[in-house]
Amino acid sequence: MNGFVLAGGRSTRMGQDKALLQYAGRPLIEHAVRLLQTAGFVPHILGTRPDLAAYASVIPDLHSGCGPLAGIEAALTASSSEWNLFIAVDLPLLPPLFLGYLATRTAITVASATFPTLAGRLQPLCAIYHRNLLPGITHAIESGAYKVIDGIESSVRASQLKIDIFGAEALAVTRDNWSLDVPLHRWFQNMNTPADMSLIS
Repeated sequence: MNGFVLAGGRSTRMGQDKALLQYAGRPLIEHAVRLLQTAGFVPHILGTRPDLAAYASVIPDLHSGCGPLAGIEAALTASSSEWNLFIAVDLPLLPPLFLGYLATRTAITVASATFPTLAGRLQPLCAIYHRNLLPGITHAIESGAYKVIDGIESSVRASQLKIDIFGAEALAVTRDNWSLDVPLHRWFQNMNTPADMSLIS
């Protein structure tokens, strides 16, 4: 299964390029690519940054300036796999075991979209999407709907596809043998501002 790092944002709240921001001695983009590799995915980078090709192949958006949904569209267009994992570049605390679980769960449910939630909040930038979502995503973008969750859910409804939503809390309770170093409430902690980075340093 292909894995994609969403790294096309402008990092305006961070005040500097987020993808190359250092965490634990390595840039966030390197953490993300290694995370995908460790979990068994073939890594790719989404965005318009040719300099990031030193870490993995870069796939540019088909619709520029339309946010992460455009990156997902470009990935599903280019991907050689039916199902594809997506993570944001600024989630360095995600456990590889969790990403592997997402792939295993998708193989069982064969859902077109697999979302984890934490405290009831959907995590659309740590999810698996099938290529059959592509027409609906393109339609959403061309209609001016750029929010990831809106684009995915409208695509699912329009084509009567299956969506799988599960709580990460329930999973963590049943996976005590994972021996994770990072507590669950920090797995999806985005690094949007310098203050966010200080929380994990």
